Amino acid sequence: MQFLYSGLTTGSIYVLVAIGFNIIYNTTGIVNFAQGEFVMIGGMLIYTTLSLFNVPMLLSFILTIILSFILGIISEKLFLNRVKLKNEINLITITLAIAIILRGLAMIIWGRDSLKVEPYIVEKTLNVPGGVITTNSLMVIIISIIIALSLSAFFKFNKYGKAFRACQIDTYAAANCGINVKNIKMLSFAIAGALGGIAGILITPITFVTYNDGIMSGLKGFSAAVLGGFGSFTGAIIGGYLLAILESFFALIFPSGFKDAFAFLVLLLVLFSFPNGIFGKKKADRV
Repeated sequence: MQFLYSGLTTGSIYVLVAIGFNIIYNTTGIVNFAQGEFVMIGGMLIYTTLSLFNVPMLLSFILTIILSFILGIISEKLFLNRVKLKNEINLITITLAIAIILRGLAMIIWGRDSLKVEPYIVEKTLNVPGGVITTNSLMVIIISIIIALSLSAFFKFNKYGKAFRACQIDTYAAANCGINVKNIKMLSFAIAGALGGIAGILITPITFVTYNDGIMSGLKGFSAAVLGGFGSFTGAIIGGYLLAILESFFALIFPSGFKDAFAFLVLLLVLFSFPNGIFGKKKADRV
């Protein structure tokens, strides 16, 4: 059971990253491989505001989320929006370039050392059936579930949320219906950036953050999104937690050094066996 609780904590971060992937995919139809870097930047920003400038905690949270939101806007406006030929390959390549740029800037600004902030609440260990869980881990799980369910409901039932999905299904039809497609695409990157910032805020007190953490965060979140079904918010939640729990039990059997490789093994098995994921739907295109 202890491995299950550990997996739930890690899975909460995977869920937020996977949802970030899905928001952009459902709006633009592309995969944003810079999503993991948004998590890393969020961790760096909360470290800067809290530990370096001693900004009050609540204000630090707000500043980090706002700056991450703005980073998402800049990424879309400065790079993706300026591409002349906007096909999927070009746009995905640009997101890879954004990831490399953010990683390089983080190394220049914050250095190569691992950084950590103090826990946001008093660290206590709670006895639960079959093991223990810390108050900080419990906080991460609760906040992630609330955010994931709220966003899922927004994009599924709210008319503004449906406008995001309409842009991916048929850009021209959405524009003819009065939807500002350019603003919707920009907002999708902004929301994904803010989600990455929140994930960075939540994970930094539990683990150290370094300039290259975005690579693994992004790949794990991508694996979770594929496992659950790319584009499905329910799939992102189930896939994130399932991947993290399986990872925890994998570490029980094999050396911990192979733990990270397990996510890619799951990714390959999913792509070979059921490429649409658990909750993914098959799409048919008229030719």
